[in-house]
Amino acid sequence: MSYNIKLPVFEGPFDLLLYLIKKNEVDIYDIPIAKITHQYLEYIELMKMLDLDIAGEFIEMVATLMLIKVRVLLPRSPLDGEEEIEDPRAALVAQLIEYRQFKDVSGTLGEMENHRRKYFPRGIPEPEVKETEEEDLLADVSLFDLLAAFKTALDNIPKVTVHRVNVIKITIEDQVKFIFAQLGDRPYMLFREIVRPLENKIQLIVTFIAMLDLIRLHFLSARQSDVFGEIRLVPLQQLSIESYMELRDQELMPDSVNGENGSE
Repeated sequence: MSYNIKLPVFEGPFDLLLYLIKKNEVDIYDIPIAKITHQYLEYIELMKMLDLDIAGEFIEMVATLMLIKVRVLLPRSPLDGEEEIEDPRAALVAQLIEYRQFKDVSGTLGEMENHRRKYFPRGIPEPEVKETEEEDLLADVSLFDLLAAFKTALDNIPKVTVHRVNVIKITIEDQVKFIFAQLGDRPYMLFREIVRPLENKIQLIVTFIAMLDLIRLHFLSARQSDVFGEIRLVPLQQLSIESYMELRDQELMPDSVNGENGSE
């Protein structure tokens, strides 16, 4: 049975814009529109290549960036008096700052919630939690961190100078098995180590989609020790292709599974 995997984009257009501003180490009040727009479009193309669902807000943001770029490039006509010309980026910057403030508050509340979960009422034994100093330094990565790693791997794939039509039979399930085999019993593995044996573009794309699906189904977690650092894939449960296929079947045929449970 074959299927097309559709993964929702779990980050918004403002998150991508803030990510690019932070990655390029530019002042949010002085965004280099041409450079950021070019990189934004590259990420949109990567999401399309991976068949990710791109919300209309992403396309709207591209249109906004293009409009600002045009306004910046247009010659300014001389004005009577000394009226100051408004920066075309001002409205977008104001929205970004407001969005970042709400996101920071949300993150703080999330940290408080996670901290509070470590406390239990008297009389309930506290479960054993195995944590190391190294694990404390790790943080979950965003979709855009993963896309950046994917782009780097894509750029490192050997370039084909002679075009040959070869049918490459590869499935999501094949690459799930490949990822499981690469990880084995290791506590974690770097993303670049997993994709290093891959020889062509289609293998890399399908492997990356398989990895995203494993993250979505909570088989793996993608983490990094510092901002824009190496991405580590950490197993969250027993890596079994049978368990993976069972979850996939439940998603693909929920009515059949419910029907069987109901008939019993």
